[in-house]
Amino acid sequence: MTPMERYEAALAGKATDQLPCHPITMLFSSHLIGRKFYDYVIDYRVMVEGQLRMVEQFGVDCVQTISDPCREVHDLGGKCTYFEDEAPANERQFALLQEKADLAKLKLPDPLGGGRMHDRVKGVAAFREKVGKDMSVQGWVEGPMAMGVDLRGMDVIMMDTFDDPAFVNDLFAFTMDMEIAFAKVQVQAGADTIGIGDAAASLVSEETYRTMILPHEKRLVDAIHAMGAKVRLHICGRTTHEVNDMGTLGCDYVDIDFLCDLTKARAAMPRTAILGNLEPSRYLLQGTPQSVYDNLAECHRICGSRFIVGAGCEVPKFSPHENVHALVRYAKEHRNLAA
Repeated sequence: MTPMERYEAALAGKATDQLPCHPITMLFSSHLIGRKFYDYVIDYRVMVEGQLRMVEQFGVDCVQTISDPCREVHDLGGKCTYFEDEAPANERQFALLQEKADLAKLKLPDPLGGGRMHDRVKGVAAFREKVGKDMSVQGWVEGPMAMGVDLRGMDVIMMDTFDDPAFVNDLFAFTMDMEIAFAKVQVQAGADTIGIGDAAASLVSEETYRTMILPHEKRLVDAIHAMGAKVRLHICGRTTHEVNDMGTLGCDYVDIDFLCDLTKARAAMPRTAILGNLEPSRYLLQGTPQSVYDNLAECHRICGSRFIVGAGCEVPKFSPHENVHALVRYAKEHRNLAA
């Protein structure tokens, strides 16, 4: 099987020759090619080089454009803080929407207008040219709660969900208009899958997630499916209280972090492919190859079929190479059985 055939079979619950291997590697990839992460996030050519090196050196099954939460904010005119070798940040003191009334003044950015969103689209196109049709090329967008944090600040958007739900709904609707347009040009450039990052959604109550966030995530998921692409959902953190609702989104596969009960996630999403939920720091950064291998075996046992190998979140940048090799080796030495 090609990596793409293996991926599609796993999503469909069909037997595979080995397990798909889709770990998130950002800082690790930049270090692999001897580049600072600042270069990786501002220049798609560095990102492409780093991701392709992951394929060549470790044998992972996909390439990804996930990098940082600042692309959309930058193109909206916000001020982002960049660091030499860490992920850039949308700091609270520079939040673009200091005042709620400023939402009405925002204009949707052109994702092909030469900004940082356009840089990601160029990355997608370059990946597709390099890997052809035999490997998954994964684009990326921010989810509604993630964009709320990016534009308002964590503490403020959390208070907004209590104090002004109508504003939150308007904000999420605006940002999802932006993300749907962003996803569309990535699909047109060659992305077969769009990842949705919505980490902050794990921090709210079950009710808040269901009533305020889920409808906007659902709209985004449905729009991406209408484009003909697959959806990967990534909500890191404690999501056990949300997995039943996450299962209603219809995502093709979902990343499950180590803080989430994997057994409950599988029960809630019996026909959804699951990636995870290896604890990144404990096993990839501080563990041994055997501990990585054994923990993945337990994750695989719980998930059964429709299992994709990866960590609960990003592979830490200083993870020993032998531990990452162990992660890929587990994928190569095991397979999905037909569901």
